[in-house]
Amino acid sequence: MGELNDRLAGLLVAARTRTLGLVAPFDDAVLRRQHDPLMSPLVWDLAHVANYEDLWLVRALGASPTPSGAEAVDELYDAFRNPRSARERLPLLSRAQARAYGDAVRERALELLAEADLSPDNPDPLLAHGYVHQMVVQHEEQHDETMLAAIQLLPVEERHRFSAMAPPPGRPLSSTEVRVPGGTSVMGTDHPWAYDNEKPAHEVELEPFWIDTAPVTNEDYALFIEEGGYQDRRLWTEAGWEWRQEAGLQAPLFWRRAGETWLRVRFGNIEEVPPGEPVQHVCWYEADAYARWAGKRLPTEAEWERAARWDLLSGRAHTWPWGEEPPTTAHANLGQGLLRPAPVGAYPLGESPMGCHQMIGDVWEWTASDFEPYPGFRAFPYDEYSAVFFGDQYKVLRGGSWATHPVACRTTFRNWDLPIRRQIFAGFRCARDDR
Repeated sequence: MGELNDRLAGLLVAARTRTLGLVAPFDDAVLRRQHDPLMSPLVWDLAHVANYEDLWLVRALGASPTPSGAEAVDELYDAFRNPRSARERLPLLSRAQARAYGDAVRERALELLAEADLSPDNPDPLLAHGYVHQMVVQHEEQHDETMLAAIQLLPVEERHRFSAMAPPPGRPLSSTEVRVPGGTSVMGTDHPWAYDNEKPAHEVELEPFWIDTAPVTNEDYALFIEEGGYQDRRLWTEAGWEWRQEAGLQAPLFWRRAGETWLRVRFGNIEEVPPGEPVQHVCWYEADAYARWAGKRLPTEAEWERAARWDLLSGRAHTWPWGEEPPTTAHANLGQGLLRPAPVGAYPLGESPMGCHQMIGDVWEWTASDFEPYPGFRAFPYDEYSAVFFGDQYKVLRGGSWATHPVACRTTFRNWDLPIRRQIFAGFRCARDDR
């Protein structure tokens, strides 16, 4: 086995360890229950990641399906055949069955990986650079984040109080916004491990703009609430106002009022809302309304990416805001270690060349952009990862959250979701035109 083979085997094992750790505290009844129409039962995710691995690291590489009756398993865990709202009613595998299936798939996948030719010149695009193995690792890590979002929805008495490290202290920033000069920059990437929607790298021309140096904080957002932001129809789009009324939106998800204090529920803990943390659990409509209230707007994803990675001095785009060094806990809040956003200013080493902070980790950041393909987009290795979602139904989020694993996060990574979605660990920062 080569060095890359070893590395990918380690990433697969680490991802599965995290997945199993997330479901370990809960009994089968909790795992089987659907806690929100937009979220899957936890036991569905547990078997789905195994089935995805079976499809791509076993069968797509020429081996036979791991279990007998594979067609039935495929049908149960096909995300496009079974919408989330219907998954609780399916005859799902139990925790023990899903675990046994996953163990069997993993054993076969590692056997095949040990002998795989992952060299860049392998004519099979799935194996060249280890693309398909990295894809499966990213897929499982993304589901781990989704599972955390589902766990956060559990009733307080059923939530497990996961242990977490204390966040680093925040620091005052020298300015609240920075001017990003206009001009040409590179958007997207041609990295062999990137998803199809991140490709190809291409030039974009932007006008100068201003963008916040940090995400909007809980303290900022509480002022929006206090000044009647949820009641001012002028701040909301037509669709946003309809949703605000239908859903009864009054504050971020999990916030509750106790006298003059805002409290939040976080994985079974009821605590005061920390004023200096980036706000999370707000939908796109709420972010857009706040930006209007502040006299600003949400950045486009092209603006967000320019602010996050473009270096004017070198005339090149960084892989990470701080450069080419992979993320560490000194750069960004990633990987579920804190179970919360860190205060603004906590990661000075993560600053982008433009002077923006915390553009990677802490909270996914809503942008103004619809999820659309880049010029020259080619679906790979299947249409259902990106192509079927393109259009104005979904809004783009950038930057990852505290729950995102570093392997599934980079300055070019494009997430997308419905504008009503609040369960995810999403916040935002504002921008404005140069005037």
